[in-house]
Amino acid sequence: MSKAFMKEDDAPLERPTRTRPPSGLPPGATNFMTADGARRLRAELLRLSDPGCERAAELGRILASAAIVEPPAEPPKGVVFGAKVDVRDPGGRSASYRVVGVDEANWEPGWVSWTSPIGRALLGSEPGQRVTVEEDGESRIFTIVRIDY
Repeated sequence: MSKAFMKEDDAPLERPTRTRPPSGLPPGATNFMTADGARRLRAELLRLSDPGCERAAELGRILASAAIVEPPAEPPKGVVFGAKVDVRDPGGRSASYRVVGVDEANWEPGWVSWTSPIGRALLGSEPGQRVTVEEDGESRIFTIVRIDY
C-alpha cells in the first residue's frame, strides 16, 4: 500500500534496539562471576595505559553487568558456582573443572562456564555421584571424586 493512503498513526512502530550484555548471555540472564574473576578483571583494567581504549570499555561493561558470587563460608555438600571439581570417567581418566562465569571460562585449562553442558551437569552434584554430560550429540559419564572451594 502506498504511504499516501496511510495515516501517520498507522506507520509501523520501530522496534527498540536491544543490546546484548557483554558476556553474550541472553537478555535477562544474570552474569554471574566469581569474586576472583572480578578482582582479576579490575586489576587488568587498572594496568591498561589507555583508559579510553576499547578493552577498557569492554572490561567496564563486563564488570558493570556482573553479579559477584563470593565463595561459600561453609563448604556445601555439592558443587556450587566457583567450585573446583575432580572427576573420573569409566575408563579411569581424571579431569578437573572449575565452574565459573561466562567471562572467565577460558582463562585457565579446565575452567568451564556454568551455562556450558559440563557446568550445568556438575552443578548440584555430590562426591561419588555419576553425572552425564550431553554435548555435540555425545554422552560422557563422570563420577565426582572431589570438590574444593
